[in-house]
Amino acid sequence: MNHTSDATATENGGDFDPQQAAALLDQTTQRARRTFQSSSPLLIAFRAAVVLGAYGGIWLSVRGQHPYTGPEGWAVGVAYALVGIVIGWTSMAMKRAAADVSGPAQRAKNLGIVVMLAAWVAVYVFMAALDHAGAGHAIVFGLYPATAPLMIVGLVAAANSAGREDWIMAGTSLAIAVVATVAAFGGPVGAWLVMAIGLCAVLLGTAAFTVWQQRRGLIRP
Repeated sequence: MNHTSDATATENGGDFDPQQAAALLDQTTQRARRTFQSSSPLLIAFRAAVVLGAYGGIWLSVRGQHPYTGPEGWAVGVAYALVGIVIGWTSMAMKRAAADVSGPAQRAKNLGIVVMLAAWVAVYVFMAALDHAGAGHAIVFGLYPATAPLMIVGLVAAANSAGREDWIMAGTSLAIAVVATVAAFGGPVGAWLVMAIGLCAVLLGTAAFTVWQQRRGLIRP
């Protein structure tokens, strides 16, 4: 067998040999499996329940405030506790999904995580700047924390996911950014409620779409 000719044919657009085809199929399968494991429908649905509870709880604590002073401590504590549970579950899922990832793929993933963390830090640093500049409570503890973090981070996540051709995550992140933008028109109180309902709906839609893909065999557990 002329290996040089085979390699040249492949480079010039020729057919894959059986080994190459098998390797490509295995790579595609592993990528799909990692995507499913890190974004399982159950985890996505749980995130939907968490955002409903977290944002909904904050809305309950601020409704009727005149003038607006900001969320009660109990609501913030519940929100942080729920988010902590989600972070823990997500971290375990990502660790399992990345078990066989190395090299450039792992470096790209790590870079994406760094970018996301930088985006989160930046939005909250800016919140401190607003407070230092004397912005009112309705902005510093209402409109901004309710909408700006997920609007900014959602856009960053959408761009990052599109670059990795993770279209489900790109669409979900973009939808989250849109919900946050619309919620800003609800005022310092209404924004929390719009975020609770809107984010829950987006995540439940993503979970349903993921289940549909799994049943069609596009994603394997």
